[in-house]
Amino acid sequence: MTDYRRTLVPGATYFFTVNLADRRATLLVDHIDLLRDAIRYARQRHPFVIDAMVVLPDHLHAIRTLPWGDADFPLRWRLIKTWFSRNLPLGEHRRASRIDKGERGIWQRRYWQHLIRD
Repeated sequence: MTDYRRTLVPGATYFFTVNLADRRATLLVDHIDLLRDAIRYARQRHPFVIDAMVVLPDHLHAIRTLPWGDADFPLRWRLIKTWFSRNLPLGEHRRASRIDKGERGIWQRRYWQHLIRD
């Protein structure tokens, strides 16, 4: 299994790219209100600043700054992806590996993260 190493710097600013599992899907723009609600949900529980965000049909780019002393951006992405997936109508194709793990199959499991400023 691959060992993904994340740069976790408290209070830092990061650039992220997060993709849907089906790169032909348009869920992010078709359900933009759900995405906004998912982000709001995560921010209420674990604050962060959205410095910039671009939402495209099948992926998004975000520049976010975490609060001083906090480096847990994976938790925030997990909250956003989970809330969005749970509130999205059923209907996507799921591979057997996703079904076995109880996953919806909306998002790619991984995302790209780059430290901009610490």
